[in-house]
Amino acid sequence: MIIKRAKDVIDIEAAAITSLKGKIGREFVKAVEAISKCKGRVIVSGMGKPGFIAQKISATLSSTGTPSLYLHPAEALHGDLGRITKDDIMIAFSNSGETEEIVKFLPIIKKIGIKLISFVGNVNSTLAKNSDYVLNTCVKKEACSLGLAPTASTTAMLAMGDALAVALLDKKGFKEKDFAFYHPGGTLGKRLLLTVDDIMRKKADHPIVRDTLKVKEVLLRITSARAGSATVVDAGGKLVGIFTDGDLRRHIEKDKNLLLRKVKDVMTKAPTVIKRNRLAAEAFQILQAKKIDEIPVVDDKNRPIGLVDVQDLLKAGIV
Repeated sequence: MIIKRAKDVIDIEAAAITSLKGKIGREFVKAVEAISKCKGRVIVSGMGKPGFIAQKISATLSSTGTPSLYLHPAEALHGDLGRITKDDIMIAFSNSGETEEIVKFLPIIKKIGIKLISFVGNVNSTLAKNSDYVLNTCVKKEACSLGLAPTASTTAMLAMGDALAVALLDKKGFKEKDFAFYHPGGTLGKRLLLTVDDIMRKKADHPIVRDTLKVKEVLLRITSARAGSATVVDAGGKLVGIFTDGDLRRHIEKDKNLLLRKVKDVMTKAPTVIKRNRLAAEAFQILQAKKIDEIPVVDDKNRPIGLVDVQDLLKAGIV
């Protein structure tokens, strides 16, 4: 019985969402165009459960390049209407379209002179009649067995709100780099914003050694820097190789005098490199493709200026 009831809820809400496709038309297009031309912010409001949907849609708009804030209808009646300016546009969520708190502030919205978009289940309601653009989110029935708790209706509002936000995103030409700008703390933001220069090891944390130095001394430099490798340069300071833990393991078993060898005889020559202005995510792709753990960072004259270790990418949240 429990499983059947749960599946019935899913079916009812899925049907509610599917029915929205027939309700999207010219009014929807006008709403998107109006928001795209807005010079201020999108003020989003809703009471009760629709209020939570309103908050989510406001957050989605803000994160996709459309400045927005949520205005609680009750607080609006006690001074917060002062947050609205003539350059803004408003979206109101109400299934009945008769929500008392929203209906009460409609005259003030008209006086301010901003456009009003309504997400409403009753297109003949007070809210709908006072709106510039009406997005019909009417559903046949709620998923609640009592037919009372907002379920299918709020699901429909959420889906229509997401449709509006995504359509607006496309109209504005919002790209991945723009999304990353508003999500610097997320994984995607880090992948699209962090550069090699932001995370590479520098100076004391990046041992750079001459190719004539003995392996024993190179190991001491690596240990002192608490690194996993050393970048090797010639007399002119140009990169000629890298000496890693892998190089040490490969040679130590067959060369008893390894520690006394010059590092240029046992290093990995002409290693893969990267420039400091490249994305950190690109460095990770190179490490994966080459199956290596470190990649030297060089300037335009092939002089080492840093080192990216896979551990640095892990710490930065790129992986």
